[in-house]
Amino acid sequence: MTSKTTDRIATLYFWASGIIIIGILAWFLVRILGDGLPYLSWHFIFGQPEEIKAGGGVGPQLFNSFYVLFLSLVISIPIGLFSGIYLAIYAQKNWFTDLVRISVEALSSVPSIVFGLFGFLLFANLLGLKFSIIGGAATVALLNLPVMVRVTEEAIRTVPDSYWEASLALGSTKWQAIRKVLIPAALPNLITGITLIAGRALGESAILIYTAGLSVSRFFPDFNPLKMGETLSVHLWYIGAESLVPDAKEIAKGSAALLLIVVLIFNLLVSIPSRILQKRLSGGK
Repeated sequence: MTSKTTDRIATLYFWASGIIIIGILAWFLVRILGDGLPYLSWHFIFGQPEEIKAGGGVGPQLFNSFYVLFLSLVISIPIGLFSGIYLAIYAQKNWFTDLVRISVEALSSVPSIVFGLFGFLLFANLLGLKFSIIGGAATVALLNLPVMVRVTEEAIRTVPDSYWEASLALGSTKWQAIRKVLIPAALPNLITGITLIAGRALGESAILIYTAGLSVSRFFPDFNPLKMGETLSVHLWYIGAESLVPDAKEIAKGSAALLLIVVLIFNLLVSIPSRILQKRLSGGK
């Protein structure tokens, strides 16, 4: 078999694999949105849920989803950012830093249900927070922290060494070079990593079942982080598994479509400015 034939076979294989994957994703989108969009309305998106009667909404759950997302990012981004910078710039190559990197990689692959049980034991029991929004957000932050550390370290390492050397040669300190040169240059990759962990937080359910609970506050919106805070993804699981409302299937279909739309819009709102920034930093190429 000649090299040209091998190349054509490999090209055909990769094209076919890509088309199949895109087709599966498109089928999922059409199926979920096609089933759920007819049930989306103003009352459904912003209304209060019902426990027994039909016609309830998901307003508090949608609010709690963004509230948990915001609190988890406030916790995970600063810690993950500074930890990644330390590993990329300051940490010496020795057995300790190798152990830290291996530990971060191992934590990145731990199932979310394990983090949920850990968060329940630590925040709900040991710290006495019980089922609360802050406990759920802190546990989600622990889930996303290893990913944020690795993304930050890799983003900093992808910046050409000439940027770092030129900044130091001009008399800047390490911190000035990091703050004014490395972070701006690595910002598009950092934004991509933040988008990844944000989407993961929006769709997380196993952790929040054990830490944030299956109920919502009677007040809407309720910014008290010590209240129980069922999110949209948890509500979707609850409606399909244990709900007593007669229109549970319709609520589940609408919730799934709404969650998918929210994740897509959030990714677009973050990725589009990231692409524009990346083009500007690369001289429009």
